[in-house]
Order: sequence, then structure tokens, then C-alpha cells
Amino acid sequence: MTDRSGLSRRGLLIAGVAAATAVPVAPAWGADELRPGAVTRPKLDKYDRQIVSGLSSDRALQHLQVLSERIGPRIGGTPSEKRAADYIAGQLDKFGYRTKLEPFPVADKFLAQITDIRGMLPDDLCWQAGAAPGGKLDVTVEGPVRDVGPASAPVWPADVAGAIVIADDTAAARPAFVAEAAARGAVGVILLPADQVFPRRASAFSPSGLTGAPIPVIGVAQVQKRLIREALAVVTALPLRISTAAYRGLISNNVIGERRGKSDGPIVMVSGHYDSVIGAPGANDDGSGTVLTMELARVFSRIPVDATLRFALWGSEEQGLIGSRYHVAQLPQAQRDRYRAVFQNDMVATSWDPAVTYWLLSFTGLANTATDAVRAAGQRLGYDAQLVGPVERGASDHQSFQEVGIAAANFSWRGELAPSYLEPPYHSPEDTIAKNVSLERLQVSMELIGCAAYAVARSS
Repeated sequence: MTDRSGLSRRGLLIAGVAAATAVPVAPAWGADELRPGAVTRPKLDKYDRQIVSGLSSDRALQHLQVLSERIGPRIGGTPSEKRAADYIAGQLDKFGYRTKLEPFPVADKFLAQITDIRGMLPDDLCWQAGAAPGGKLDVTVEGPVRDVGPASAPVWPADVAGAIVIADDTAAARPAFVAEAAARGAVGVILLPADQVFPRRASAFSPSGLTGAPIPVIGVAQVQKRLIREALAVVTALPLRISTAAYRGLISNNVIGERRGKSDGPIVMVSGHYDSVIGAPGANDDGSGTVLTMELARVFSRIPVDATLRFALWGSEEQGLIGSRYHVAQLPQAQRDRYRAVFQNDMVATSWDPAVTYWLLSFTGLANTATDAVRAAGQRLGYDAQLVGPVERGASDHQSFQEVGIAAANFSWRGELAPSYLEPPYHSPEDTIAKNVSLERLQVSMELIGCAAYAVARSS
């Protein structure tokens, strides 16, 4: 029997959330013990042991909780991304690095937030969405949800006035559909994306193609669509509040910490991007690469090397590698020539079971100092069988460096079929610590990159 207050529905929708949101267990293995999934026991040298013994996935997890839970989605140039940049910079400062923010302009952003007025929707995922720049912005509306089916052929109920209308989106139908919804008295429109082919799920989006719509129009992710419709299937009323906001004249930032070595000596860089897409807390993409970089920065702060060490977190990667391309463009050729390797880490901790392959991804498809060093570290750690590559693939910040001839590569846990075989929470509201992070994979990633970077730094 359903309690019309929504309490029973809430119980049904979030049953098991307490277990789902439990913090992942930190791995605990000795330096010489077989790692999870490894084929052989490690054969570490004394330098590897310096790295492995100093790493802490618990410390990395604490940073990840700040980034993906306290701050949440970190959309390039918005206040949330700046809060993340300031946090990262503060940590690098504490580790003793010469830290700087590197600002650059980015495009305007249009965001929305869905609030569940009566607690009928699960609260263990993100409810941020995208707002249409051509809809009503910087407003808040609320009302009961009315599902009218496809926007191309809606079935309008009698009680649309004062309601929030949801419909299956098609770009061609948007202008006429939104105009009719407004004419019927709807206070807002939620557009629902088409389902993608598993394991892909559609992300939240800012609907385009509208001009001067008199009501807010937002675009949600596939999982949000499913949960709203599941709630509507069992309750007579689902009141929601939607708020839209425009962010204009934006500045994004790279965060770079440096420990200088010998003058005009070699440079070794470890990096990740710290921004995320609309509606995604970005725990794995790329909170995991961010906290790997931060934890290695902490460990390397106590290890003397002659090479210059740089730990970089890129802003606005999700908009087209904007931050790393800006940084590379500012590098004089004399500095470019000093780089020995850039180790880019993007999505290094997914808990998705099929992601058993650690991919070595090179924009050129060719081996270089970075891929060679990680391959060698994998052999010493007993992970040679899990490492595949180098394979030709860009679409992360290593590409910005390889485009100008700097040895770089991207490293990532993904499905064994191909590097494009990514976990279902990818770019999704479900990219959370509880739903998409394995501390074991994060620990192994930190060991691989740490041992590889130290080997290059010593040999340069």
C-alpha cells in the first residue's frame, strides 16, 4: 500500500542507499605482496619502495570527498571549479611547491538544479542539469510534473497550467514544443534524452535551438529521466522545483605546483584534469586522476631528485582540452625541449567490473618515454598482463603535449574490448565515490605512475 505522503515511495526508491554510499575500503598490501588482479608478485627496486611505502589511498580519498561530494560538479569557469582550484592549490602549497593558478577565458555556462520537494526521488546521485540559454534564466519555479510523452507528438493532459512538463526530446521539435507548453500555462520544461546503447548513458545537456522562451527549459541525464518516470509510475503527484542560472564572462584555471631542479635541467610532469561535465560529480572522471596527482605530489615532496617536478591539474578539459592547450601554448620552446615525460591520468579508479585493462594511450599511437616508463613499472609491480598499449587515442590532456612533440601519454582503467569501452557512470550523475570508485585500482594507479615518474626523474 502506498502512503500518499511519499514516505513509502522514498523507502522503495532508496532502499539499500546506506550500503551503496558506504566509503570504499582502503587496500592494505605489503610492498612484496601480490596485487589484486596481478599475475605475478612484484619485484621492486629500492626506489620503487620509496614510492610504494609512502602512498596512501586514504589520503587520496579525503581529497576526493572534498572534490566530488563537498564541491560536486566542477563545470569549467563556474564558481564550483574555482573552489576546487583553490582547494588543490592550497594542498600543493602545504606540500611545499611553488604553486600558481594559470587563468584563461572559457565560454558561458547555463546550469540548472532539480529539487525534490517531497523527498520522492533517490538522494544518492546528483540532480544538477543543463539549462537552455534560450530559456528563462536565473529563475526558480515549482509545480507538479506532467509527462506528455514525445516532444514531437505530445499528449497534453488537461492540467498543464502551473505544471512542469517532461517530454522525450528531439532537437527539431524543441521550439514548437516549448512554445506550446508555455501557451498552455506550464511553468517549466524538462527535456529527456534518448537512451544510449549500453554501457553508455546519456549525459545532462543545455538544450540549444531556443530563443526567448518565456519559461525555463532544462536537459537532464538518462538516469535522471529514468528515476523521474519511475517515481511518476507509483505516485499521483511529483512536485519538483527547478532553478536555472547563467554564468557569463568566465575564467577557468590550471593549477600547477613546481619543485625546481637543476637550472635548465629536465622536467617531469604528472597531471590530471579536475573539471567535470554538467550533472556529474566527477569522482572517477577525473577526480581520481586529480587525487592521484595530489597524492604523488605529497610523496615526491620528500624525495630529492635533480629534475624539475611539475604537478598539474587542468581546468576545462571537458570543453576540449582548453586548459592544457592554453598551458602548452605559453611554453617557450626552450622549456618544451626540457620535458622528458608527461604522465596524464584520466579515469584511474573505476569500480566497474569489466574495466580490467590499464590502457597506455598515446595520441600518436607510438611508444615514448612516458609509456615505456609505465610499462617497465608495471612489470616490476607484477601488472604487465593488465597493461595494453600504447594505443592511438587522444581526447585527454596528453594530446596537447604530444601535438607539439613532447613525450606524453594518458593512463586509464577501461574495459578490455577497447579504450572506448567506458563504465556506465561515465559523464553521469552516478559518477560518485560509492557508485564508481575502487580504492584498489586507485592505489595500483598511484603505484604505477609514481614508480614510473621517479624512474624518469632519476635517469634524466
